[in-house]
Amino acid sequence: MTPVAVTRSETRAAPRIAILIPCYNEAITITDVVTRFKAAVPGCEVYVFDNNSTDDTSELARAAGATVCFERRQGKGYVVQSMFRKVDADIYVMVDGDGTYPPDAVERLLAPIESGEADMVIGSRLHRTADSEFRLLNRLGNRFFLRLLNSIFGVRLTDLLSGYRAFSRRLVRSLPLFGGGFETEAELTIKALQRGYAIVEVPVDLKHRPAGSHSKIRIVQDGLVILSTILTLFRDYKPLTFFGATGLGLMAAGALPGAFALLGYVETGVAPGLLTGVAVLGLLIGALTIGVGLVLHTIARRFQELDYQLQMFADEAARGRGRENP
Repeated sequence: MTPVAVTRSETRAAPRIAILIPCYNEAITITDVVTRFKAAVPGCEVYVFDNNSTDDTSELARAAGATVCFERRQGKGYVVQSMFRKVDADIYVMVDGDGTYPPDAVERLLAPIESGEADMVIGSRLHRTADSEFRLLNRLGNRFFLRLLNSIFGVRLTDLLSGYRAFSRRLVRSLPLFGGGFETEAELTIKALQRGYAIVEVPVDLKHRPAGSHSKIRIVQDGLVILSTILTLFRDYKPLTFFGATGLGLMAAGALPGAFALLGYVETGVAPGLLTGVAVLGLLIGALTIGVGLVLHTIARRFQELDYQLQMFADEAARGRGRENP
């Protein structure tokens, strides 16, 4: 009998895929979500993280075949931190438990991760080819935050706040998350961008929640938290731009009374004391703010270099383990 050649790719074990579902009072939809994702990704492990539900979410999820875990700190961001810390897999898919995201799109999210093309894949509800059902206020809010992100960080994403994403193992194991609420998607995206991880978007069609299911988003309060998160990360990751723009604004504000003081001196021979003081103060504070930005920019750049080296060491270690276990 002629021996059959077997390639390395044919002998490699299939990646372990974990479906991560954060939940808070989703008893109406959780059974259908778990069942459909188990069917869409054969062999996957489905994890439902119950965030203090007061209905039968955890019991129904367990009955549908999911592994149920609990996160007592209230807030989606805390749930995501717990999921990333507790679940061990090669590829992670995060999806809300409200039944609004299509399970049949999961293969499109998985493909760029499996091929090594991306470390994060975002299911974009606002992609030009997506047919999503959005409430007007939600659509406007998403558009506003997206434009802000794209202008600050110089990217061209179409959906910042999507809860349907796939991640590589190396991203999950190396991305520090601190936000506790609905700002977690913005934090995930910005930190992945700043650490150089490849991000790909695929279109997905968002559906309305079924009757009896209610959104937990508080539009004004959560919107302000998301805005604060974007600006805070802007300050942390682009300090020269943040403090430089602030300093230039202060100097411009000081230059205006300075011009009036100069005009008064030309006309009367005496510079108005108040205007002169305000002008000098604005110029000094502006210059100091720019100096702070320069110092923080240098520190941030050094930490980025350190983070890059640590990622390189981690990648080398992962390749070494792969050679030992073909």
